[in-house]
Amino acid sequence: MGSSQGDEIKTHIETLVERQLQRSPIYALTLSDVRIVSAVKGVVKARIVLSKNHMNSSGGLHGSVSATIVDWAGGIAIATWDRRDKTGVSVEIHVRYLSSAREGEEIEIEATADRVGGSVGFTSVVISKVVDGEAGPVVASGTHTKYVKVR
Repeated sequence: MGSSQGDEIKTHIETLVERQLQRSPIYALTLSDVRIVSAVKGVVKARIVLSKNHMNSSGGLHGSVSATIVDWAGGIAIATWDRRDKTGVSVEIHVRYLSSAREGEEIEIEATADRVGGSVGFTSVVISKVVDGEAGPVVASGTHTKYVKVR
């Protein structure tokens, strides 16, 4: 895939995310500072610096925020598949919590559309701490299945 096509996909995803943030209060609360790093067919990378809104009562990344990220990122990975505007509805989300992250730390979100069919899309998401500018220890990982049939 040429860089021009990759740039077009990234631009599409940035526009889609902007609309999602305007329309979804939960995404606006948790993802208002998200930055799309790259987007190509089937894979999106994004980063965000964690704020107080992302923390649980013990000062670590809240499990519901990780689940929200898996939900959101799975959808945008599906959108890279064919530059669709509608990312479907959740059928199943599974999240594994492996470690934690704290306020002020940056995380990287890598979402992959493993398969997008006519009715269902399957995605996988990895949330990692950023260490020295690179994705480091995995904080959480998940899978997300979405009903994607266009009506």
